[in-house]
Amino acid sequence: MASSFDARLHDLIAAIYPQADRAELAARIVAAFWPEDRPRRRHARRPSNDFWAERDALLITYGNSIVDGVHKPLDLLRDFLHRNLRGTVDGVHILPFFPFTSDDGFAVTDYRAVNPSIGDWSDIRRIGAEFKLMSDLVLNHVSSQGPWFTAYLQGHAPFDRFFMEADPDDDLSGVVRPRTHPLLRRVETAEGSAHVWCTFSHDQVDLDFRNPEVLLEFLAIMRLHIDNGVRILRLDAVAFLWKVIGTPCIHLPETHAIVRLMRLLCDYAVEPVILVTETNVPKAENLSYFGNGNEAHVVYNFSLPPLLLHALQSGTARYLIRWQQGMPPAQMGCAYLNFSASHDGIGMRPAEGILPPEEAARMIDCVRGQGGLVSMRTAPDGSETPYELNVTWFDALGATCDGRTDHHMARFLCSQTIVMALEGIPAFYIHALLATGNDHAGVEKTGVARAINRHRWDYPALQARLDDPASTQARALAGIHARMAVRGRQPAFHPNATQFTLQLDDRVFGLWRQSLDRAQSIFALHNVSHEPVEIAPSAINLIDGEDWRDLLSGEAIAPAGAPIRLAPYQCRWIANGDGAARA
Repeated sequence: MASSFDARLHDLIAAIYPQADRAELAARIVAAFWPEDRPRRRHARRPSNDFWAERDALLITYGNSIVDGVHKPLDLLRDFLHRNLRGTVDGVHILPFFPFTSDDGFAVTDYRAVNPSIGDWSDIRRIGAEFKLMSDLVLNHVSSQGPWFTAYLQGHAPFDRFFMEADPDDDLSGVVRPRTHPLLRRVETAEGSAHVWCTFSHDQVDLDFRNPEVLLEFLAIMRLHIDNGVRILRLDAVAFLWKVIGTPCIHLPETHAIVRLMRLLCDYAVEPVILVTETNVPKAENLSYFGNGNEAHVVYNFSLPPLLLHALQSGTARYLIRWQQGMPPAQMGCAYLNFSASHDGIGMRPAEGILPPEEAARMIDCVRGQGGLVSMRTAPDGSETPYELNVTWFDALGATCDGRTDHHMARFLCSQTIVMALEGIPAFYIHALLATGNDHAGVEKTGVARAINRHRWDYPALQARLDDPASTQARALAGIHARMAVRGRQPAFHPNATQFTLQLDDRVFGLWRQSLDRAQSIFALHNVSHEPVEIAPSAINLIDGEDWRDLLSGEAIAPAGAPIRLAPYQCRWIANGDGAARA
């Protein structure tokens, strides 16, 4: 009788490649992921809430976000992690660290090498031995200037069948587009003219996963990452993986089946490997990548950044609350990745259907007023619509929609405190963590709007700022560090701890979190407005007879006492006796 692993693998092969010889392809998949007969688990790793804990958090950074012109940037990153972020994060997502030609790493030329300008595999392994390491599997597309595409143009096997082609006369009207450039690019190959598919740019040519050789190549690349200390794999732009002419070419069944296949391999891997899907799309589409607990372990909470920004710019949490009330708890063995900012812009698609158009327009105007930019995408009807806001998170919060510029740091720290309080794992992009300002010089130099949020810090200059307690960078990092130190000691902030959204004043985003053993409760209250707010203790149902204390201020809170006061943008984490004692 076939093992559970074999049966499930054969079923997935049938769903993805129905014409393939299942036994032969299954053997090749196993050989790609477990070369040289490496051992694998006899039984699949069971879904569990033990994959992560309340102390877990990630830094998101490029390998060269910190430079000094002397040392390898990966060495500087490691030093920065040890010197400044111990107790704040225990993991790091290093954005694509391979040789590339454009898009700051997402147009890869060599998947098996580390970009020599930042370091080598030994540097990656050293960081992976000391921090939970997340890397990018850039699997939708490769550089048009790399050896794979060059071999395709020359007609060399197997790469002559590696890339997605289409005819300009095909019906591509329904294809979901994240950009405004023409979808197809004409090229000359050894076989004549062809039109290749380019979802993101003409330097990023989409691979054709209908060819199983492409999948096998990436399974071997996954193994390379794992062997070099990576334990969290981010599936970049995975939603666009499979294309069928005449469809939207996003979230197709075969795409989900490929994610399930990768999850199956990870579940049987000796190493504990976590899969994260990167799908910057509306909520229901994003959540579909949890599957039935058999696809991604972790999905990005992509609706959070635009709704969080709107709340703090407008002074009302109405839409943030409405969205959070409709969010299901993550399934067993799954979790959300919560963040305010990333290396990309603040995506607007995840706010579709939640934020009314007039409110989105108001937010866009506010971002422009703070020096931000707006990137567009082409809608199915041919019109252009805002796709993302290009701005650093700190500068985006420099003013409210009514022009107020006071309480800038408090507004910023409130945003990061909400990220920490929500069900899931918090992640901090380095330029949010450091309150970096807009890099307009980078935009002018590169012509790329996203460069505004991809500044490279000179390490000595950055460290000097961090050593000055009055600097913006030191104040931001110190505030985040202090709150993360508190968070890491609270069982009620476990990524899978119970969460309930509170209905309070619209100016207050409130959550009730309860530990998995039900021993600790935390009422997390966040004033998103410039006005003082009072909340009656009875409104949050503080249990009488318990000792309640604000973990952030140390203030005792009486269940039948005076109203709970929140200053502009103040956050309170009100915990019962055990939690307050641990803080």
